[in-house]
Amino acid sequence: MAQHAQILGRREFMKGIGVTAGALSAASGVLARAPSSKTVRIGVVGGNFGSGFQWHLDPNCKVTAVCDLREDRLEHMAQVYGPATKYKDFRQFLKHPELDAVAVFTPAPLHVWMATEAMKVGKHVISAVPAGMSEEELELLLETVKKTGMKYMMAETSYYRPQVITCREWAQRGRFGTIFYTEAEYHHEGLIAIMTDERGFPTWRNGFPPMHYPTHCVGIVVPITGERMAEVTAIGWGDGHQVLATNQYNNPFWNTTGFFKTSGGHSSRISVSWHIATQGAERGGIYGDRMSYIMERPEGSPNTVIQIGSGGQTVLDSNGYPEGKVSSSEYHEPTHWETLPPSMRVTTGHGGSHTFLSHEFISSIVEDRWPTVNVYEAIAYTLPGIIAHQSALRGGELMKIKDYGKAPA
Repeated sequence: MAQHAQILGRREFMKGIGVTAGALSAASGVLARAPSSKTVRIGVVGGNFGSGFQWHLDPNCKVTAVCDLREDRLEHMAQVYGPATKYKDFRQFLKHPELDAVAVFTPAPLHVWMATEAMKVGKHVISAVPAGMSEEELELLLETVKKTGMKYMMAETSYYRPQVITCREWAQRGRFGTIFYTEAEYHHEGLIAIMTDERGFPTWRNGFPPMHYPTHCVGIVVPITGERMAEVTAIGWGDGHQVLATNQYNNPFWNTTGFFKTSGGHSSRISVSWHIATQGAERGGIYGDRMSYIMERPEGSPNTVIQIGSGGQTVLDSNGYPEGKVSSSEYHEPTHWETLPPSMRVTTGHGGSHTFLSHEFISSIVEDRWPTVNVYEAIAYTLPGIIAHQSALRGGELMKIKDYGKAPA
């Protein structure tokens, strides 16, 4: 049986694999920027999820306008972000005289329309996930970025989860060896409770296809491997529930699992489930021929690093057969806060990712560069799920996924 080593702290583990904390920070791509006097004036659309970010804590950002149809959410944003002009009309909001950038945190079907309208009038955009609802929408988003020259970023939380930051750093240094298999899952039982509003009318979530919300999974795998999803066969499951029979998306599935081949010829399993007997999870596993990382599971198993021993050592399993000797260690993830300004080193949602997303978007504008989760990455995280849903509707037909490239260097 595999021998379990004692629990390692971050410092001891990094010494064991020959990486220093400074090197990890440099490789992560989230180093704190040099001081700047520039102020980015941002407006936030959508006062529910949109109030959960830290624009007001970034030293180079100020919230100048907020927009929502509901008065209570406008008031809440004003309480979180401080005094700001309130709008209920999106087009009037875009005319606000002090507005450099727009944060779109509205229902998913509105993301591309709002993002493109904002960019066309000269505003940089960060949008909640998913980037779009169809390949045609994603192409429109890309073309708008190209035509306007505005910056676009998708606020994919998985990219800045501590486990993913760590694995991106280690993958860049080749610590995994060859990453030949990855898996990620987003399980969210209970969403049926918010598929109707207080009046009983369907919301945008009513029957929303699970694979149209793939980015919490693909956003774990693709940033670590650096490979694109190239083709997929997917299987969906539904039980004929009223929601599945009547939704606006003609979606018959509660849950869908996609089996992907990557551009590097490797395999990946992506699972998104709205109705499943398990606790909520946004997690993954990265499997290499030298080292693997298994993210913590909702039932309580911790983040775990597994390494193959040196010298081809073997042990005997319970049946007396030789088995490669490996060490398995719980890994305590750091916050990676050293990459943030001191004012932003606070606990936030989705594994602490919100401060990183806020800071990265503002940094990309201040430094005039592509953001990390730019439009090309947003497409690479979103499109695989759209194609997987099509595959599931066709009974698991193998389908190709177009590669739209990467941001110019």
